[in-house]
Amino acid sequence: MKDSLVEKRMRYIERQRQLHAETVDVDLQRASPLGSGPPNHHGMPRLPVGQHEVKNWPVLDLGDVPAISTNHWRLEVGGLVENAVMLTWADFMALPQAEDLSDFHCVTTWSRFDNRWAGVRFRTVAELVVPKPEARFVLCTGYDVAPGTNIPYTTNLPLSRAVEDDVLLVHTWEGQPLPREHGGPCRMITPKLYAWKGTKWLRRIEFLDHNERGFWEVRGYSDTAEPWVNDRYSAG
Repeated sequence: MKDSLVEKRMRYIERQRQLHAETVDVDLQRASPLGSGPPNHHGMPRLPVGQHEVKNWPVLDLGDVPAISTNHWRLEVGGLVENAVMLTWADFMALPQAEDLSDFHCVTTWSRFDNRWAGVRFRTVAELVVPKPEARFVLCTGYDVAPGTNIPYTTNLPLSRAVEDDVLLVHTWEGQPLPREHGGPCRMITPKLYAWKGTKWLRRIEFLDHNERGFWEVRGYSDTAEPWVNDRYSAG
């Protein structure tokens, strides 16, 4: 049977962990930010350590590219919140909109600078649902699944990182609707973290009192994903 893209990616992760031990289980308390170039939008070296700049926007996914129309798209937001909601596209577009310029850093070593985004800040959604005091983490789920399974794509974040100013649920890139292959109609972006932390084809956000590792986090990628300290992989 032909290996799936996920299986190939997991073998790649294992090779990288063996070749680059310094990128595995990075001690964030002791690590110092590394990179090159002038300060970026939040004061860090523009190009994180181990990255190279690209002008295009490469496509990476699980091998499943959902076709979700805005008529059928829904975003469920719940968990430990006071006001759980199910947003339609019209509901989502009626929320306060934001524009931002930020960089995009993929764990596979490429970075694309100065992406122009439009969408809704994650913190706007958080303010809508009102997380309970015990909510300290979020788990985001996409419409995509690992081919041949019903396992959805998920990723996890501390709530404190999710509500940073530049974390957006975006519907527009470079003045055009977000392309389907990049997670349209709506994906999350996390400019201060590696880009896999931003779920594509977003369909659910759950607020939790504990950290629940996502799809790639349980398959070898770092739980914390900090680009400027080369925080790419986990030993398990």
